[in-house]
Amino acid sequence: MSGVFGKVFGKSKAQSQATALASIDKLSETLEMLEKKENLLVKKANLEVEKAKGFTKAKNKRAAIQCLKRKRLYEQQIEQLGNFQLRIHDQMIMLEGAKATTETVDALRTGASAMKAMHKATNIDDVDKTMDEINDNMENMRQIQDLLSAPIGAAADFDEDELEAELADLEGEELEAELLAPTTTSPTAPVRVQQPTRPSAQSSKTEDDELAALQAEMAML
Repeated sequence: MSGVFGKVFGKSKAQSQATALASIDKLSETLEMLEKKENLLVKKANLEVEKAKGFTKAKNKRAAIQCLKRKRLYEQQIEQLGNFQLRIHDQMIMLEGAKATTETVDALRTGASAMKAMHKATNIDDVDKTMDEINDNMENMRQIQDLLSAPIGAAADFDEDELEAELADLEGEELEAELLAPTTTSPTAPVRVQQPTRPSAQSSKTEDDELAALQAEMAML
């Protein structure tokens, strides 16, 4: 049923918009026609004025007055056409304003329908249920991780506090041993400068003896 009403109202809405557009177009055409007719009457009125001037110069007073009468008639028609144009302008402004209002209301109605559909698709109870499921799943995962990380076997009997205290004692002993260790520094060995060697007196004497014996052997020859 709602679909049928939607089609009917949608069709009537489209027809209303089409009618408004057709009316605006018709008024525009009429306005253009009135403006052309007004311009024509203005030209005829001016022509009667020129004729009246000519008759006045020709001393034809009767003909000049007739021209001025026709000019007055034209001016009355011009004024009437001006009033018609004002009414058409007012009507066009009203129709354009009504069309804009209708389009605005249609846009707002469409937005409200979309919002209603979104609210219907995201019910608050469904959101609460989904959040509860997410929290339950996270809690189950945390429990599983705790179980997997818990020690098993002989390691499960160890007291974590006692192990921490034992580790602290070991660190304290290590620090105390470092503080009490003597700081021994090896003395710097003196640098010994090697003196150049001098030939001993004995070696000089031996060389002299060898030279004297060699000279004696040569003399005997």
